[in-house]
Amino acid sequence: MSKSEATIEELVSKIERGELRLPEMQRQYVWRSTRVRDLLDSLYRGFPSGAILLWETDEAVPQRDFAISQGKNPYRSTCLLLDGQQRLTSLSAVIRGQPVSVRGKSHPIEILFNLEHPEQSPVTEVDELGSDEEEDEIKPIGDEADSTEDELLNRFNRMTFVVATRKLEQLPQWVKVSDVFKTDDDAPFFERANVNSFKDPRYVKYQKRLARLRGIRKYSYRMDVLEHTLSYDEVTEIFVRINTKGTQLNQADFAMSKIAADSNYGGSILRKAIDYFCHLAVKPEFYMQMKKDKEFLDSEYAQKIAWMKDSNSDIYNPDYNDVLRVAFMFAFDKRSKLSDLVSLLSGRDFADRKFKEEIAEQSFKDLKRGVLAFINAYNFEQFTLAITSAGFISPKLLNSQMTLNFAYTLYLRLHESGEIQKSDIKKYVQKWFIFTTLTSRYITSPETRWGQDLRTIAEKGFLCYFTELELAELSDNFWDVQLVSRLETSSSTSPYFNTFIAAQIWNADRSLLSASSKVSDLLSAGDMHHIFPREYLKQHGIREKSQYNQVANYVYLDTSVNIAINKKAPNEYFRAALRQALGDVEIGETRIGTLTSEADFWKSLEANSIPVDVMEMTSENYLKFLQERRRLMAKRIKDYYYSL
Repeated sequence: MSKSEATIEELVSKIERGELRLPEMQRQYVWRSTRVRDLLDSLYRGFPSGAILLWETDEAVPQRDFAISQGKNPYRSTCLLLDGQQRLTSLSAVIRGQPVSVRGKSHPIEILFNLEHPEQSPVTEVDELGSDEEEDEIKPIGDEADSTEDELLNRFNRMTFVVATRKLEQLPQWVKVSDVFKTDDDAPFFERANVNSFKDPRYVKYQKRLARLRGIRKYSYRMDVLEHTLSYDEVTEIFVRINTKGTQLNQADFAMSKIAADSNYGGSILRKAIDYFCHLAVKPEFYMQMKKDKEFLDSEYAQKIAWMKDSNSDIYNPDYNDVLRVAFMFAFDKRSKLSDLVSLLSGRDFADRKFKEEIAEQSFKDLKRGVLAFINAYNFEQFTLAITSAGFISPKLLNSQMTLNFAYTLYLRLHESGEIQKSDIKKYVQKWFIFTTLTSRYITSPETRWGQDLRTIAEKGFLCYFTELELAELSDNFWDVQLVSRLETSSSTSPYFNTFIAAQIWNADRSLLSASSKVSDLLSAGDMHHIFPREYLKQHGIREKSQYNQVANYVYLDTSVNIAINKKAPNEYFRAALRQALGDVEIGETRIGTLTSEADFWKSLEANSIPVDVMEMTSENYLKFLQERRRLMAKRIKDYYYSL
């Protein structure tokens, strides 16, 4: 191994010219915008930022571009980046002012720099940024952007770098980092901040801070360069080893690295099939880019995933972690831990702990069978239909990808086993999905629980095992006490509340006090409002968000109905709605809802699990209302579950 140095500016230029690329084994870009902010803050303050690892090779090895637009080198690059992808992609995106591509979608990384912030007291929790393979879930949009900007403004003004928000972008002391890197001329930033003379005390201060920011481009990374004589398999082993520290990469990353490095059993092209399928699931138009890969188009997989270009469902957008987990659980008997997959692909015999080539060969065959089952158009579409027809029509109603993954595994296994008539598989998959959602079965230690379930299903059969589980876990106490208690939450993403909404959608329920709008119609628009109006509760002493934002106080309402209710007490507006449904509408009176009969009124209350004595309720009865509605919501979920 040799060592050298290169500045960030030089490395970004290499990426731009296509002279520095990624080996196929590398996973995708995963950093959050807040992580990019912290990297810039670290470099600005002169903190160490680790080294990067390169491999210069003469081999024609599988390669791919960074997650930013990259120049095409007429020759395949001989310089591949093994460690440093997240840092260099982030810096390239910020310096060049370009978005990153995450699973086929373009995401901007916009970081703002504070010209006014004093140099002392770092406020971001960074000290040293070394190996950068440590994010676990992609969220390119900054965390701060989701918070109330007025509440954060004071804290932001004490920071040097922040993820951009609309309000901060309007303030003259905040400038986009990418704008500063585009020019060495300070004039636009002085003009923006209304600094009109070098006598202005801000002139020198801003000038120094801008120069210091641009100086980041001259930061030198130490480069460790592997010898070109190493083989692709040897480099893959090094790549896996350097990323086994702590929790930097998960087992899916290791498995994908192993698959990509294989040249004997079709692993490298299998990896592309997984990767391209996941891209198409998020962005069907990615198909046009996929068509440029002639090697892949000539493979057996191209036609098997081509159907995804016409798919418009977003209920299940798997990433490679999901594909590998489901394929592995389906095709490998009674195994559920991805660490076992990595070992099996290496040829490990778990009996004598030796490595055998025939085991590696068979493992690649089994994995291929699992992946083909996963990407099969009929399987995928029928499974997603089972989920959506149970009322889970939007990703916002899905809380656990692990729960969804096992449901798909179960679907594939039931189809293959023949234990259940094919016409009944959808029903049982739906019930299993809802059962495991309500019982939080796969929230903690999912791989362990998956293994237990797979082994027991294999031993007892699915129907026998599922019946036993229902009897053991869905007792009257669960429905009448536990579920009611779990609905006592202010989280609108609660799996129990989401299941209640799914039950309403499955029943084709109309929204509260509406004769036409269904809950399913209002879900995508997010028209969820308070039954006891928030401002009404605040006026009567109930001011805590955790109190007035209880899910038992939420209901889907037409915007016009919500406006008509305004800040009225429930006993006032429900009585008015009933009177109006009977045809008694006073001249000039605002109509609340579109119901036209008493029967429709009481049916609307029932469909939305509203207690009938709401007609008499004021703020003094709020806690009683919550308790009663939770009970009705739990009963609604129970009736829905047993009606499937």
